[in-house]
Amino acid sequence: MSATHDRAAGPDEDAAMPGDTTGTVGGSAPEADAVAVTGLGLVTAAGIGVDATWDGVCRGESAAATDPGLAGLPVDISCTVPGFSARQHVGRRSSLTHDRFSQLSIAAAREAVTDSGLDPRTWDGARVGVVVGCGLGGVATWEAQHRRLLDEGPQAVSALLIPMLVPNMVAGHLAMDLGATGPNLVTATACASGATAIGTALALLRDGSCDVVIAGGGEAGVTPLMVTGFAQMGALSRRVGEPAAASRPFDRDRDGFVIGEGSGMLVLERAADARARGATVRARIAGYGASADAHHMTAPDPQGTGVLLALRTALARAGVMPDEVDHVNAHGTSTPLNDAAEAAVLRKFLGAGAAVTSTKGVLGHTLGAAGAIEAALTVLAVQHGTVPPTANLRHQDPDIDLDLVTGAPRRRELGVAVSNSFGFGGQNAVLVVTAA
Repeated sequence: MSATHDRAAGPDEDAAMPGDTTGTVGGSAPEADAVAVTGLGLVTAAGIGVDATWDGVCRGESAAATDPGLAGLPVDISCTVPGFSARQHVGRRSSLTHDRFSQLSIAAAREAVTDSGLDPRTWDGARVGVVVGCGLGGVATWEAQHRRLLDEGPQAVSALLIPMLVPNMVAGHLAMDLGATGPNLVTATACASGATAIGTALALLRDGSCDVVIAGGGEAGVTPLMVTGFAQMGALSRRVGEPAAASRPFDRDRDGFVIGEGSGMLVLERAADARARGATVRARIAGYGASADAHHMTAPDPQGTGVLLALRTALARAGVMPDEVDHVNAHGTSTPLNDAAEAAVLRKFLGAGAAVTSTKGVLGHTLGAAGAIEAALTVLAVQHGTVPPTANLRHQDPDIDLDLVTGAPRRRELGVAVSNSFGFGGQNAVLVVTAA
C-alpha cells in the first residue's frame, strides 16, 4: 500500500509538492516496515543516562551555565554534560585515545544496548550495523593539537591526531566496542545528522542488510573556536548575564541558541524480530522523510517548502494523516528565523491539534547529536504519554500559532509523534514515532 499526497494532505495544503510528479510517496505497507526501538541511551547536559535526561527535560529547567573554558569570549555559556568521567564511563584506554565526541557516544551506546537486552558477546556481529550522526567531529582534539603545533612545533603533535578527529571514527569505535561488524556509517547533515542516521538505519533494516542497528548521534563542539564561529555568524544567544534563560524557543524575545554537547543512541530492530525474542518495545519508528531547501547556506527557506516536503514524506511513509499527529518535538533552536519558519509549516500542515515542545531550552543545541537525542526523547514521550515543557517560554511569539507546552509536562495519550531536525545547507530530516 502506498500513501498518496491527497491522503496525507493537511488542512491548508492540497497540492502536490514540487518534484513529485507521480502524486505518490514511495514505500511499502507501514506494518511490514515497522521498526521497533528496543534500547535507548542518553548522555546530555541534563545528566548521564536516560532517566536523568528524561527527568531533566520534564522539569523544564535549563542546563545552561557560564563555562570557564569559554572565558574571555563574547559568548561564554554552554550546556555541557555534568560529571562525565571518560575513564569511568568508557575506560582508561578510550579516555586517552578518543576525542570527547566518541567518548560520549560510546557511553550512550552501551546504555542503549544494555537497555535492549541484547548481548554483544552472543549476537552475530555481521548482522549488526552502526550508523552515527556527527556534524563536527573531534574539534577539541583539533584545537588542542593545533595549539601544540604553534607553541611547541611539529614534534609535539600527537600521532593520534587524525584518528581522534575524523568524524567516521565514532562509528568505528562503537563497532570495536560492541563487536558490530555489519555496515558502519557516519552521516553528516549538520544539525540534522542524528535524525539522518536513524533514517539510514531504517533502510538497512528494511532492505535486510542488518537485523540490529545501533543508530544515533554524538557531538562535543563546545570549544573556543567553534563557539566563536557560531557567535560570529549571529547564531548564539548573547544573554550571557542570565545563562539559564538564554535558550528560549518560540519566545517573543529569543535571540539565538546555546551550544551544547551530548549523545543519543537507539537500538533498532524489525518489529517482528523484536517480538520473536520477547524484547520490550518502547515505541516504533514508523516513517522518515528527508529533503533539501536548496535556498541558503544557513538561513531557512521562509516558505518552508523543504521542511514541508520532509514532513509530508515521513507521514505518508508511516501511513499517518496530519490530523493524527498528537505531538511534535520541534527543532526549535531559539533563533528568530528558524523558529518562525518551522512554526509556520507546522501550523499550516498539522493544524492546531499537536502538542509542541522544544527540548533545546533545557539541553541547548547539540548540533549533530540533536536529532538523535530528540528522537529518543520523542520515543520516551510516546512511551510515557507525557510531553515535556519548553523551557523559558515566557512570552509566546504572537506570530507563532501553535499549542506549545509550557510550565509543566502535559499528560496526554500519544499515538503518533513527530521529531523535526534541520541543518545548515538546508538539510531537513523528519521522523515519525508511533506507540508500540
